[in-house]
Amino acid sequence: MIDRPVRIGLQLQPQHMDYATIRRTASEAEDLGLDVLFNWDHFYPLSGEPDGLHFECWTMLAAWAESTDRVEIGALVACNSYRNPELLADMARTVDHISDGRLILGIGSGWFERDYTEYGYEFGTAGSRLDDLAEALPRIESRWSRLNPPPTRDIPVLIGGGGEKKTLRLTAKHADIWHSFSDPSTLERKLGILRQHCADVGRDPAEIEVSVMGNADNRDEMYELGARLFTVHTGGPQPDLTDLRDFLAWRDKLNG
Repeated sequence: MIDRPVRIGLQLQPQHMDYATIRRTASEAEDLGLDVLFNWDHFYPLSGEPDGLHFECWTMLAAWAESTDRVEIGALVACNSYRNPELLADMARTVDHISDGRLILGIGSGWFERDYTEYGYEFGTAGSRLDDLAEALPRIESRWSRLNPPPTRDIPVLIGGGGEKKTLRLTAKHADIWHSFSDPSTLERKLGILRQHCADVGRDPAEIEVSVMGNADNRDEMYELGARLFTVHTGGPQPDLTDLRDFLAWRDKLNG
């Protein structure tokens, strides 16, 4: 059994604010003691004004790799559909080097139809997008082994989503972190399914860090179920780090 400390993430949603505000908020969050700084991989806001201010994921991660010093960085999550897997592997390797080994490759199958239609990607179906992700993950891993220079470390892979037949099996085979949007009862059930998938592929489920969205009302219950990475979120126009401060204090109390 792997004894993991609690870690706190912040999803700094890159919508409805200028980049100076994003950069300033990222720096403040790191100074507060944040563990992981996430953005997301979309091309338009997901809430508020649909055509409001918005910035792209991976160029931002490269900038964060230079503007931060300590936090891990990544997308919660990158959409597999938007980039060739070999290209995505190379991008991740490059940001890994820029950040001195602080990148997490968060990845999922995609869902926001406007991103697809506006940027010319085939939307397909939920099943076809998951099949594409299943094909992409081994290609990403293979490309990492062939790049020169190689990644600075085994880049942690975070898979987001709760599909029980496909997503959780991919998690068992490929992920170092599983991110769930579940409530406690759903998380408990899905963890049982994940453990069975791990048994089927010959993997110790304790190797996979359990990640959830931070909710002060159920965080103690989620912790008891095994969650160790808790991510709160904020966005524009005025990002608010109140929840982050609360979760950092809770983390420090738990971790001693």
